[in-house]
Amino acid sequence: MNLNKLSVGSVLVAALSWLGLTPAWADYDYDDEAEYRNPDPWEPVNRAVFRFNDTLDTYTLRPVARTYDRLMPKPLNDGVSNVFNNLGEPKNLVNNLLQGKFHDAGVDTARFLLNTTLGVVGVFDVATRMGLQRNDEDFGQTLGVWGVNSGPYVMLPFLGPSTLRDAPARGVEAYSGYNYYNHLDHIRTRNSTMATEMVDTRAALLGQERLIRGDRYTFIRNAYLQNREFKVRDGMVDDDF
Repeated sequence: MNLNKLSVGSVLVAALSWLGLTPAWADYDYDDEAEYRNPDPWEPVNRAVFRFNDTLDTYTLRPVARTYDRLMPKPLNDGVSNVFNNLGEPKNLVNNLLQGKFHDAGVDTARFLLNTTLGVVGVFDVATRMGLQRNDEDFGQTLGVWGVNSGPYVMLPFLGPSTLRDAPARGVEAYSGYNYYNHLDHIRTRNSTMATEMVDTRAALLGQERLIRGDRYTFIRNAYLQNREFKVRDGMVDDDF
């Protein structure tokens, strides 16, 4: 049996076709994704959602993130980011295993053990100093590796840029066993942790806003799609952004 042909994408297309449904990405070959001329067929709706998200961000999250970035000493700020990165190592581990990247899965395991112990529950990233570079994997990338096309670009309310493949994948991850939020039974602790991570992540993006040129919507869309392709193909792409 040729396992290369037994991809997740082909299984999903066959199942949906049997039900009389055809996904938007079914007509596109993953290997020919670069020829997908219109990655944003729902642009009018996406732009409306983008304006909503941008307005919400301008008057709520961005000011909070700026205050957080200004008041937090850099060592403490780095420590908070390191803790959340360490909590995300199980996600990297599971997805590297699903993608068959066992060496990277070993690195994820070593990083988690070293940073949790020697790094004081991840406050200090000792693994990187030891030459173990952090991976960044998610279920959307795993689907991409197994042949599921990204499909049309989607701007999600509150959550931001995504695709028809990555949006459901984020939903799967939200209820997965490696999502540490699912192990926090205390509601106030879980909500406080989620809010802190959200602000910390937004603060890390403040410096990148200076790179935006021209139409903000188009710039962010193109940057997101190229970044996702770069991650799915582990950097084996032509960077013409």
